[in-house]
Amino acid sequence: MRVILLEDVKKQGKKDDIINVKDGYGLYLINNKKAVLETKESSKVLMKQTQTRALEETLLIKECEEVKKKLEKMVIKFKVKTGKNDQVFGQISSKQIAEELVKKGIDIDKKKIKIDVPINSLGITNVKINLHKKVEANLKVELHK
Repeated sequence: MRVILLEDVKKQGKKDDIINVKDGYGLYLINNKKAVLETKESSKVLMKQTQTRALEETLLIKECEEVKKKLEKMVIKFKVKTGKNDQVFGQISSKQIAEELVKKGIDIDKKKIKIDVPINSLGITNVKINLHKKVEANLKVELHK
């Protein structure tokens, strides 16, 4: 029996895969709404869905590229308190960077902001922002007195 998986099934395949299974297991997958029987019609529906998802993915990547261009031109500035020898008290977090970006009109989840080196010294630090699996932007963060 050939079925089209509606979700990932352990040791069988990923969503939208067409697999051969024994009749009993195929019925189990179909009854639990994890798969549908492969027919000409279901194959056509699958093709349309994958094309639609691919188009949406392409549009999303284009949007992320545009945001990347904006971010790479931008410098986020933070005024910080310093002690002796210009030692900064504390450090800048991804949450603070995300809040500052929202003020500038770009809404990015703080979890997408990757800080490799702690931002705790005066000057400019580069921060990576993962906008998409295929799109990564570099943002400049500047600390000053």
